[in-house]
Amino acid sequence: RKKSSSSLLGLLNRCSPTLSESAWFHCVNPPSATTLTLTSSLCRFCLSKNKKTSNGFITDLHYWIGKDSTQDEQGAAAFYVTQMDDMLGGSPVQHREVEGHESEAFKSYFKSGIIYKKGGVASGFKHVETNMYNIRRLLHVKGKKHVSATEVELSWDSFNKGDVFLLDLGKVLIQWNGPDCNIAEKSRGLALARSIRDDERGGRAQIGIIDNEKDSPDLMQIMKTVLGERRGALGAATPDEKADELQKANVRLYHVYEKDDNLVVQEIATRPLTQDLLQHEDCHILDQGGFKIYVWRGKDSSKEEKRAAFSRAVGFIQAKGYSATTNVEVVNDGAESAMFKQLFKRWTEKEETQGLGKVYTTSKIAKVEQVKFDVSQLHARPELAAEQRMADDASGKVEVWRIEDLHMQPVDPRTYGQFYGGDCYLVLYTYLTSGRTHYIIYMWQGRHASVDEITACAFNAVELDKKYGNEPVQVRVTMGREPQHFLAIFKGSLIIYEGGTSRTQNNEPEPVVRLFQVRGTDEINTKTIEVPARASSLNSNDVFLLTTNQVCYLWCGKGCSGDEREMAKIVANIVSKRDKQTVLEGQEPVEFWAALGGKAPYASDKRFQEPTVRYQPRLFECSNQTGRFIMTEVVGFCQDDLDEDDVMLLDTWEEIFLWIGKTSNTYERNEAISSAKDYLKTHPAGRDLATPIIMVKQGYEPLTFTGWFSAWDPYKWSVSYWEICVPAGSRTERTSPAYKPHPKSNVNISAVTNGNGAYPREVLINKTVDELPEGVDPAKKEYYLSDADFHDIFGRSKDEFYQMPRWKQQNEKKQHGLF
Repeated sequence: RKKSSSSLLGLLNRCSPTLSESAWFHCVNPPSATTLTLTSSLCRFCLSKNKKTSNGFITDLHYWIGKDSTQDEQGAAAFYVTQMDDMLGGSPVQHREVEGHESEAFKSYFKSGIIYKKGGVASGFKHVETNMYNIRRLLHVKGKKHVSATEVELSWDSFNKGDVFLLDLGKVLIQWNGPDCNIAEKSRGLALARSIRDDERGGRAQIGIIDNEKDSPDLMQIMKTVLGERRGALGAATPDEKADELQKANVRLYHVYEKDDNLVVQEIATRPLTQDLLQHEDCHILDQGGFKIYVWRGKDSSKEEKRAAFSRAVGFIQAKGYSATTNVEVVNDGAESAMFKQLFKRWTEKEETQGLGKVYTTSKIAKVEQVKFDVSQLHARPELAAEQRMADDASGKVEVWRIEDLHMQPVDPRTYGQFYGGDCYLVLYTYLTSGRTHYIIYMWQGRHASVDEITACAFNAVELDKKYGNEPVQVRVTMGREPQHFLAIFKGSLIIYEGGTSRTQNNEPEPVVRLFQVRGTDEINTKTIEVPARASSLNSNDVFLLTTNQVCYLWCGKGCSGDEREMAKIVANIVSKRDKQTVLEGQEPVEFWAALGGKAPYASDKRFQEPTVRYQPRLFECSNQTGRFIMTEVVGFCQDDLDEDDVMLLDTWEEIFLWIGKTSNTYERNEAISSAKDYLKTHPAGRDLATPIIMVKQGYEPLTFTGWFSAWDPYKWSVSYWEICVPAGSRTERTSPAYKPHPKSNVNISAVTNGNGAYPREVLINKTVDELPEGVDPAKKEYYLSDADFHDIFGRSKDEFYQMPRWKQQNEKKQHGLF
């Protein structure tokens, strides 16, 4: 992707000059292009060297097969893949892409979409010419996140109610939006139309938009002239065939080897897979339920085995009876893709950095040290907030309720932080960010709570959410899997009792002897958990509190730190009012062992931390409205991929975020938690079902969510789709017959400049949302300036300003403190 066509051809010539490029290879698109044009009768390459890892760069080599390409062309392409792989040192991750079934990674390279052309070309060096107007074609546009446009028959029979269609007439591009299209599909279609206009027509074509046929008679007349009169009603859109999560979770690992000149494929394991199953001297095939086939090439396998990777995968697909369009990815030992690694229960690499600059090796580290960080950096560095799972510095207001008789019962503030395994609790945390109030609702579910109590906890959380205007972030917390921020808001005093209840009418007597394990070094990361009161529960790396009727022992293991001992002293004063006695490991009195029922072996070895690869966050669009749970991954995601009508799932491994768009489907919104649970259940790596699930609403995202996105814009959704896509567009769009602003996007400029609606510049410039006058839209602050102030600040009139490209508008607004 980052190599020019000429340099790529040069690489091909060096690889194998005996083959004729013109027989099959067709160079298109300069490296800067955001739209890819592909021809069905050809094979193409895309070389992407853009992923940096601790071991250098990982190169992705894609070869694309048109549906009408010949076997000879496909064979030549496969041969070139092998030659290019050798030329690049055998390191690239290879991808076999088939027209209409490309991987999400391939589609993510071309932000404005992929166009499929009919037919082929006579020469491999025939380039697409720009500014050509002798064109008549109809493009069928599909996709919400990654757009593809297929050239279809120039007829009304090609249309349907659910998709976007582009009628390309050279000097005019007409975008026809089906009545059942959503905003995201319309905006992606418009982006593709603009890309064709700018890249292929030099910006000299006009774009017309038909969102309602009755409102666009002139454009409809053009379409009727080209397509004829439409007869009959339009049909419904055909849904894409996608693999559901159950199918993707059906992973199987095969050992591929040769025996007596025969290729043997032997199944060796099913989900969950472990890394040690991969043998360096062999090649393996990983079958992801027929959805995708991976070929893993061991570093010590023979050259012949490595070169045969693709042919073996194709043979495997045929033997299994899978579709010929099945995606294939070849990965190399030591340079595996993130998609491959996440199919294993655990994946480790030596000397891989984890957390904030820590490197673990089994030969050096004896114990996992708690990471200390400066909480004052959270807002300045949102990525730090995301990594540490801290929405703020935990200095906000805390309120706690216990679920009792299926209702919320306030908890005595003096006992905040004490949770019982037989109960469910709701914790409301309130904090300020940039002068704005934010809320988090934690739903803590005890391990021994009844189903009715857990259900009531969720129901009451919804009611509490409504009380605060549907603004709070909702976090499901399972006992023992409390997130970092939850620990921090209780200032080191989070104590979890294994069973029992804190209800006043509780008649169960408390145990005479209790044992608590204290882990943590400060108020931010300390948690105390009750464990079985027996000697085998002890661990030399931690501090334990043993409470009896006479005394409270502070047992300090040989591997604990001074900070851990200090935090244990604080907790000891909460769990017991008896005298405290510090006991060092190996110097225990007889009474200590007697209270635990006698001596017994316990974990006394030094604790080692396996070197762990930091998990790459993954964003999915999720849907189960059809009765099948389907998730579509967004590769290389950014904030723009969060559409208002979506329910999105962000997986950071430690937590699952559910982002709820304002106009998302009611059914999917109500079933969001179930979707997240299904995702964990069906994950190929056998994920922990107790992983915290966090529900985030559009416009109220915490730092722990936004920190995973680069350049997060808090004002992104303060303007509508039509304001972004049409009024802010180029002059050709505004003056085309199709231009018709959305009613909500119209801004009556005269109404705010006649003295009644204008504000002095001092109350608008460099002001936060909370500091603006009531009724002022923070995304349109310049609208509320008088004409004189506007011209003085920007040096032009409002009409001239709004004719500028949107990016220029935004830059000038930032420069003058009005963004």
